[in-house]
Order: sequence, then C-alpha cells, then structure tokens
Amino acid sequence: MEVFEAVRTVLAVRSYKETPVPPDVIRRIVESGRLTGSSMNGQPWHFIVVQNRETLRQLGRLARSGPYIAQAPLAVVVAIERTKYAVSDASRAIQSMILTAWGEGVGSNWVGFLGLTEVKPLLGIPDDLDVLAILPFGFPAQALGRGKKRRKPLSEVAPPRTVWAPV
Repeated sequence: MEVFEAVRTVLAVRSYKETPVPPDVIRRIVESGRLTGSSMNGQPWHFIVVQNRETLRQLGRLARSGPYIAQAPLAVVVAIERTKYAVSDASRAIQSMILTAWGEGVGSNWVGFLGLTEVKPLLGIPDDLDVLAILPFGFPAQALGRGKKRRKPLSEVAPPRTVWAPV
C-alpha cells in the first residue's frame, strides 16, 4: 500500500479477530517505530511487545479508554524517557507503527496518553520512564469503510492561497 493511501484510509480499530499477527509483521511494525526520526536523534522511546493473553487482559483493565486491548492478539506499550521532545518523538513513532500495520491489513488504535502508571509494575518498566500509550494490534473483526472519514475540507485547514501560492 502506498503511504498516502495508508494515511487516507487508516481508521481506528477497536475490535479484532483472534488471528495472531505474524512475527514478520510484528517485526516490521516495531521496526517502523524504531526507524522514525526524532529530535537530535534522541530516540527517547522504548517499545514493549505484549502477546500474552492474560497480560493483554490486564492492560485492558488498566487502560480506562481501551478495554478492547483485552481482545487484541498483540499490543505495543510505548514508554518514554523524560526529555523535552519525548512525547512528540514517540507520537511520530506511534503513527509510523499504526500506518505500517494498516499497510499490512492490521488495525490499531492509540489508547491512553500518559498517566498509565499502573502499567509500569505489570511490565517491569523502570521508574525513570513514563508510559505514553498502549497500541493494540490485530486484524479487524469487521470490514471497515476504507477512506470514509469525516474530516474538515482541505481548504478549511490549509487555505489555497497559503498552500498553492508561488514562492
């Protein structure tokens, strides 16, 4: 799938088939996060891949906005160092992982935004890191309307005179 097509069609997925995500796809998803650019090449992220069914259930209980993590065959917990650009850098990595997964037919969604301190002891995450988000991954349980999004028109977010004006 082309990058623009992935961006155009990606949707939040909150219901997954039980089918496991193949190891080579998991590797590409995590690798895409690792390869993402970061401020001053700081790479302030740590990715914890979770496939254990009981741990996924516990993550689903701990993340108030993402109980559906419990039914996903896979989750990536994104922990960050406490640096100036860590949230921004890790957010870029998260988007890379979500788009890479989507290109492979695997759905995801961003769950949480910091404040996930209860996850740290469960996964043995050191105290000097913060959990930014949990990303459940899996094949969508039902067909989704690819590309059917409710977004503001381009002219509203980037008026033509600023986008297309000659330099």
